[in-house]
Amino acid sequence: MTKLWKSVSVLWAVGMALGVSSLALGATGTGPYYAMPSWDQTLPAATRFIVLTNMNSEAVLDRETGLVWEQSPNTSMSDWNGASFHCVRLSKGGRKGWRLPTIQDLATLIDPTQSNFTLPPGHPFSNVLTSSAYWSASTSADNAALAWVVLFIDGSMFTNFKSGIFPSLAWCVRGGPGVDPQ
Repeated sequence: MTKLWKSVSVLWAVGMALGVSSLALGATGTGPYYAMPSWDQTLPAATRFIVLTNMNSEAVLDRETGLVWEQSPNTSMSDWNGASFHCVRLSKGGRKGWRLPTIQDLATLIDPTQSNFTLPPGHPFSNVLTSSAYWSASTSADNAALAWVVLFIDGSMFTNFKSGIFPSLAWCVRGGPGVDPQ
């Protein structure tokens, strides 16, 4: 029986080693590339964000949250339904499965140590329009006609009419729980 357990342990260890090495392929930067969220840590942008070359450098892994973000979000304004539809249909880095982020997802990109609460210095994202709001999938608890948005020029979060009276942008994400109605 002991020999059987030793054999199983060795096979498990070999399998884990092969699995970890295959997960690391296709990314740039140092350290483990697989999504190991570090919610209890604050990582500097240089090690927090990993541009994923196995996704044609069109996606960025956030090692603090385990979420994968578009490296360059869409720059077309739309209403909330249009933004949600855009993310659901999106194929970036050869992958589907994108969604509109929750307000909590978007809030993780705000750096409260900066005087204006913007994205962390040294982040790898491009085409982030800081003067425009980004839709979240989160509906207002007070009014179903409103959804939460984030403005990255100052980190403010507020509600906006889903109807598009004031159109906003979509920054799609993969991973995490999301919300039901999208």
